[in-house]
Amino acid sequence: MTGRLRRREFITLLGGAAACPLAARAQQLNLPVIGYVNAGPTPTLAAFRQGLNEAGILEGRDFAIETRFTEGQLDRAPPLIADLVRRQVAVIAVAGIAGALAAKAATTSIPIVFGMGEDPVSFGLVASMNRPGGNITGISYSNSAIVPKRLELLREFVPQVQVFAALINPKSPNADISTRDTQDAASKLGLQIHILRASTADELDKAFATLVQVKAGALLIAPDGLFITNATQIAVLAARYGIPASHEFRSFPVAGGLMSYGGSNVDGWRQLGLYAGRILKGEKPADLPILQPTKFELVINLKTARALGITVPPTLLVAADEVIE
Repeated sequence: MTGRLRRREFITLLGGAAACPLAARAQQLNLPVIGYVNAGPTPTLAAFRQGLNEAGILEGRDFAIETRFTEGQLDRAPPLIADLVRRQVAVIAVAGIAGALAAKAATTSIPIVFGMGEDPVSFGLVASMNRPGGNITGISYSNSAIVPKRLELLREFVPQVQVFAALINPKSPNADISTRDTQDAASKLGLQIHILRASTADELDKAFATLVQVKAGALLIAPDGLFITNATQIAVLAARYGIPASHEFRSFPVAGGLMSYGGSNVDGWRQLGLYAGRILKGEKPADLPILQPTKFELVINLKTARALGITVPPTLLVAADEVIE
């Protein structure tokens, strides 16, 4: 547990744009290009680069990166990935189930590494966790398995609350599974839960207005690129409505949300960078087992808890990996 805020290292859109001259230079030097597709310029890009460096290869000397950002809009992934395929990049690194499915549909030859929360076997992305087969591998955060834990932790902040809500992107390929998992977890805890849906940033305001109508006292946020990209907007809305909210990734409490619990997204993308480096060195995705997170983080924003009138249980403060004062 730390008592200080660890500042995020955001890669700006300008930084993403700067990858294009680097890619042009890469063509001149005949360097392999890695296509990186994510919701936005999050800290995962810096972690991905770190993993590549740990693999023993250096950007500008051994490879270049071209970034593409979907801004959380799932329908933007296919054309962005198709463009990278046309450019014949050496590896495609992609976030989320929708992006991974789009990449798999776009190429059977270019190696793909993905970071996603769902079970890749059940979606037909890989043959098995140990032997993925084909041209694709990556990391699965096993969101379904940790939904009950996330709900239990949120309930510890507000033990008197019996009516919860869950925010889900209905356009996600995993929307039905997320809904089912959340409802099952709530039922086992004897809680009522209402499903709120938003597939654009504009719809987030409407979703929060619905919280008042259903009289929900706490909010569980599904891990989705849209909600990661708009973490600050969601944190502001949660504060405006006085709603304790939980996300899977630490970007949410850093943005002012109450808490997060889940596998470390940053560490996961560092591992994906290692995988991408190994692939550039000649290994095949088919032989690289699907990774699963070994590091889970509980992050609490104590300032937000105080603003919401919540006294954080001492047991949670002791268990937290990071406390934001």
